[in-house]
Amino acid sequence: MHFSEQIDALLRLSHNLLYLGMDGSPIYSDELARMSGETFRLCNELYDGGLHGASPEEEASLCLALLLGYNATLCDHGDKQQRIQQVLEHSWKVLPHMSDPLLKVRLLTYCYSECYEEELADQAHAIIATWNADQLTSDQKEIIEELQNIEDNPYPWEYID
Repeated sequence: MHFSEQIDALLRLSHNLLYLGMDGSPIYSDELARMSGETFRLCNELYDGGLHGASPEEEASLCLALLLGYNATLCDHGDKQQRIQQVLEHSWKVLPHMSDPLLKVRLLTYCYSECYEEELADQAHAIIATWNADQLTSDQKEIIEELQNIEDNPYPWEYID
């Protein structure tokens, strides 16, 4: 499988895992375990291959896929947080060189979801403000909703008094 095909496969698998059962269909533990294991395996395979691509967009897609993949899976061999941190650090280097606004908003959003640095959300909102609200694609609508959800629920796994 070609590098960009691996990235696309991880993006699809991560998305499916993150939204598993959201359509009302039942979640089966064997399917959840299989998807989680496959996602983690593919994350580690891509990460171990290095965080380099043929273009800033390919590197951004790789970073996005890794952030989504590591976020989607419960698997951890003890170094997952260190890997996420390195992906974030590489993302900071790639972001200024990107030309694809949708991909940039996606990467900004998922970087923001890891560290909650307001500057990242502000950059994403600045790009979104340039989009024609009457002609948004389904992908644009989805990332706008995801960013809003992350901003509205910054601590999804904690109870705040």
